[in-house]
Amino acid sequence: MTTPFVPGVLTAAQVEQTAASIEATQLPSGAIPWFEGGHTDPWDHVQGAMALTAAGRLDAAVQAYEWSRTEQRADGSWAIRYDGDVVTDPNTDSNFCAYLATGVWHHWQATGDRSFLDRMWPVVERGLDAALAMQRPDGAVVWASARGVAEPDALVTGNASIHLSLRCGLALAAAVGGSRPDWELSAARLRHVLDEHPEVFAAKPTHAMDWYYPVLGGALPRSTAEAHIDHRWDEFVTDDLGSRCVSTNPWVTGAETCELVLALDVLGRTEDAIAQLAAMQHLREADGSYWTGLVYDEGVRWPVERTTWTGATVVLAADALSRTTPANGLFRGAGLPLCDWKVDTPCPL
Repeated sequence: MTTPFVPGVLTAAQVEQTAASIEATQLPSGAIPWFEGGHTDPWDHVQGAMALTAAGRLDAAVQAYEWSRTEQRADGSWAIRYDGDVVTDPNTDSNFCAYLATGVWHHWQATGDRSFLDRMWPVVERGLDAALAMQRPDGAVVWASARGVAEPDALVTGNASIHLSLRCGLALAAAVGGSRPDWELSAARLRHVLDEHPEVFAAKPTHAMDWYYPVLGGALPRSTAEAHIDHRWDEFVTDDLGSRCVSTNPWVTGAETCELVLALDVLGRTEDAIAQLAAMQHLREADGSYWTGLVYDEGVRWPVERTTWTGATVVLAADALSRTTPANGLFRGAGLPLCDWKVDTPCPL
């Protein structure tokens, strides 16, 4: 498999080095913690696994997905936090449960490994069902369940990510010769509230993720997505440094910048996307790993962590921009269903 690269920004050797830094942090169990000695969460673990796939480190990627398979609980969920092999937060995050579908679809697209798909499909199915057990009557999915009791709040970023995961799940169902019309309905209801009823979500207007994440996956009409990004560009984007994590603080972060790169790629704004990928390279360390962020008015890296999920999102952004692997279109929604409504009109539900 060819390693992604972005001319003038990242060489293939540099992307390979970043993937190597992720694999070097992976535990013998297959878990990918945030950093050496740090904890693992199921969402960022899958992000790391996708980067390993994109960089051709397939054995390590499969080992990561095996960790997800073996750690899944009887109700289809995962714990929120693992320190080594110990569960340190047993509660359930809906987005963490759903995101495995995105990772498995990505690996299947990249490799065409049918045995992997057949082994992971039941895990995906249970995970999405666990997430949708937390869908409210209005269509939004609450963010977490603590001790079996659902939290009341739903979050824009988590719901936009769950929507992409549902579409990946539907594509996987078709690949194994099945169908899940209940997921189609859930996805349609979820898309409707994301697009038409933002008031149902807990307000987090200062967070960059709530700004760009609804664009990822390519389900928004182009004109709507363009306006969405342009409206708050000046609040979040800091010239030559990347995107702020929150609009109120002088703090740029690598993962948020690279997710913005992926959103810009959805819109075909390649020059802007490449510029942002280049802008965040000040976070790169000599071994290919990436610092999480920079408080730029003080010139201080914060937190003082080089996170696997930051490096992973760099690799995925490089693949999307370079169109290298067969899975490069994941965040553009390539090959994914739109769940039976017209993309240029509101959902009729």
